[in-house]
Parts: sequence; C-alpha cells; structure tokens
Amino acid sequence: MTSPFLGELLGTMVLIILGNGVVAGALLRGSKAEGAGWIAITAGWAFAVLAGIFVATATGSADAHINPAVTLAAAITAGDWTKLPVYVPAQMIGAFLGATVVWLHYLPHWGATEDQDLKRACFCTAPAIRQAPANWLSEIIGTFVLILIISALLSKAVGAAGSIPTGLAPYLVGMVVWGIGLSLGGTTGYAINPARDLGPRLAHAVLPIAGKGGSDWGYALIPVAGPAAGAVAAALAVRLLGI
Repeated sequence: MTSPFLGELLGTMVLIILGNGVVAGALLRGSKAEGAGWIAITAGWAFAVLAGIFVATATGSADAHINPAVTLAAAITAGDWTKLPVYVPAQMIGAFLGATVVWLHYLPHWGATEDQDLKRACFCTAPAIRQAPANWLSEIIGTFVLILIISALLSKAVGAAGSIPTGLAPYLVGMVVWGIGLSLGGTTGYAINPARDLGPRLAHAVLPIAGKGGSDWGYALIPVAGPAAGAVAAALAVRLLGI
C-alpha cells in the first residue's frame, strides 16, 4: 500500500494538521490555547515537521521532503527531476487535506471568532508589514537558510564525522525549522514551503468556514514563488560549495 506519492501526501497532511493546528489553537476564540503566542506556534511547527517526516518515511517516501522547495532543491543538486511531478502534487493534496482536518477539528471556534484575518491566519501566511520587495526577500532568505542547513546536516562531511546517528536527522530538521521560525519568521510567518501556504489557502477559499473573509490571493504568489526562488539559490550554492 505504501508509495512515495502516498508518503509525501500523508506526511504533508500531518505537517499541516499539527502546524496549522497550533496556529488555530493560539488564535481562535474559546480555544484553551488562545493567546499561547509565537513561541508555542514555532515549537508546534517544529514538532509538526518532525512528525510529518516520520509519517512520510513510514508510508513510502524515503526522502520525506513534505515541501516542494526541498524537492526542487534536491532535483537541482542531484540533477534528477523525475520526483517533482510525483512529490509536488502529493504535497499540495496533503496540505489541502490537512487544512480541512484543522477546520473540522476547530469547527465551533470559527463562528466564535469575529476577526476574519485571524481565521485566515489559521490556514495561510500573511506579512506583518505588507511591503512586497521585503516580503519576497524574507521568504527567499528563510528558504535559502532552510535548504543550506539541511544540506549541511546531511552532507558527507558531517556524516563521515559520525555526528548524526541513524534516526536523529528528522529531529535536527525540526530544530532547524524551529530556529528559522524564532529568528526569521516574524516578518512573513515563514511559509518556506509552497504547499504549506497554497494548499491551505485553497482550503480556506472553498471550505464553508463560518464568517470567513477573502483568501488574500493578492499576496499568495510570494509564499509560493519566494520559497521556490530561495530553494534554487540554495541548491546552486550547495553545488558550488560542494556540500
């Protein structure tokens, strides 16, 4: 039953259930976690990445990318583009399904929350200060850092030194995402993953969420294309540095 497609779909679905779930818990009215704040949100996303990687691996995807930006970077560094048409659709579907589960889980809280922006924030990202050039730069930098550090963690040099025992890499990747959220996430909400933003934004657009507003499609290109650009730049840097 397992397959790379299924692994990427389920892994990304779990990523969004736990990631968007912590956002919803912190933002929606009446939640016991309401007001938990940025530290809780960044920690929740770190654990979501960890869980998503394990689920993806267990259900058929040895790569466990759960992020089209990671898949794109891997294609560039390896010179193998065959996984893109398999992984990226699976990641997008998984992200949509994950967002749908979050909507169902917090079903009574959408109507209890008046602020339409808070409701949308439980699905997709938005900038703290809306300045397109700066927002583009934030997503590019965040994703560049993500790919560069992951590449370093998984490099032959680090592996040869025996620094990463078997099974530890997913925990370290989760910590990297946590660090990016804490250090760089305050500007745009650190999408750093096109599926993480686009799949749930589509879910926000089509689901019958009580009292929702628009899905902010005017901003939607930045958290999709920005991470893609950052991934390309990081992959080229990794090749140049020989990591």
